Amino acid sequence: MRIGRLENAIRRLSIATLLLLCPASIEAQTLAPTGAGSGGHNSVEIPAGTVLAVRLNHGFSSKTAREGQEITARIMQEVPLPNHGRIPEGARVLGTIVSVEKAGTGRNGRISFRFDSLEISQQKMSVVANLRAIAGFMEVQAAQTPETSPGFGTPYPWATTRQIGGDEVYGIEGPVTDESSNEVGKGVFGGVLVHVRAQPGSKCRGAMDAEDRLQALWVFSSNACGVYGMMGLTIAHAGRTEPVGEIVLAADHNDVRIRGGTGMLLRVAR
Repeated sequence: MRIGRLENAIRRLSIATLLLLCPASIEAQTLAPTGAGSGGHNSVEIPAGTVLAVRLNHGFSSKTAREGQEITARIMQEVPLPNHGRIPEGARVLGTIVSVEKAGTGRNGRISFRFDSLEISQQKMSVVANLRAIAGFMEVQAAQTPETSPGFGTPYPWATTRQIGGDEVYGIEGPVTDESSNEVGKGVFGGVLVHVRAQPGSKCRGAMDAEDRLQALWVFSSNACGVYGMMGLTIAHAGRTEPVGEIVLAADHNDVRIRGGTGMLLRVAR
């Protein structure tokens, strides 16, 4: 048992050293658009149930947005796919505003939008995605900040962080545990790889395929679902049902305001 722990510690130290000494080469490998097989990203097949953890590039509001306006988001962690495919970190998810209702006398703001394409190295592929979770900029920042300052001599990548939704991450290559201390995945460079779980009492489901593969959730917990750190905002329609892929956000008062840097968990419907 002690030998196993020592080997794990050596492996984590090697990874931490590599991250500190060679960040540029690691980033270059992450952003290389390689897909399944020899056809590059053109041959990538994204199965239903694949989660895309994204960050909005720019904000929008029901007060100023207009129908047909483009919205964009960035893939924040490399997404592993079956058959050795992957979606690189830095790929863009593109969408449009479908409709806008400004706040007025006796009504609050609503805004609907959809993400319908994925762009890798300026080449696009169609997707239909619903919304599993949305979190404000401050929640995203908090999830990337260690819960306590690393001890003297402890590499920063080993620091413990708490995901949006409650999961605990014990550094790169360390375990990820849920609120009941059950291991649900592992920490990796740029995020986590975990088994997606259902959120009790919600419409957010667990794995949608028989293999229950590990998925890249960036700063979100394995069962993250709903709205985090955005007071007065509700998901009126997540896009799971008709109209599939159309996401509707509503304000409890005044207008809907979504800032740039907002984090989202999208789930591919087809």
